[in-house]
Amino acid sequence: MRFNEEIDEAGVFRTWLEMERETKASVLVLLFMVLFSHIHGNLEGDALHMQRSSLNDPRGVLQSWDPTLYNPCTWLHITCNADNSVIRVDLGSADLSGQLVPELGLLKNLQFLRLNNNRLSGHIPMSLTAISTLEVLDLSSNKLKGEVPSNGSFAVFTPVSFANNKHLCGRVTGKRCPGSPPFYTPPPPLSSGKVPSIY
Repeated sequence: MRFNEEIDEAGVFRTWLEMERETKASVLVLLFMVLFSHIHGNLEGDALHMQRSSLNDPRGVLQSWDPTLYNPCTWLHITCNADNSVIRVDLGSADLSGQLVPELGLLKNLQFLRLNNNRLSGHIPMSLTAISTLEVLDLSSNKLKGEVPSNGSFAVFTPVSFANNKHLCGRVTGKRCPGSPPFYTPPPPLSSGKVPSIY
């Protein structure tokens, strides 16, 4: 009987060790999931913080943009949807200067981007054209330069979105970029709809 008791005690001990290992493994998996979801969940916050880092903000408009928070939905001038994804950045007339960063293209659910009446300079990041949800864009009255993209989401924006940036060029601005070919405008269709005869 003593032998069976030792086996039982050893069996109980082994079970306890197995439980401890399973608990440690579960804790590690849970920790990994929390860290991964924090990194993934804060991707938009990281992108916006990169933008903040590239700007001069003399009025402290971006003071609430704290990168240590889980997501940027509590930041001023940011609106999120029910899934805590950024859908609106509204920083018009905020006295900001600096450049736009390509990381803004990581805001995959962004619908509204208003940065008008600031002193932003540099080029418009091509990454913004990949945001298929972007419906409203106002970069007017800044100091932006270079060619305005005309592909992706930018294909629908009008000159109003880029007005008063005297160093911007491209089809939407009506101003040809240096070294680029002239804009091609197809001839209007004939009013009769008939093809003219050359005979």
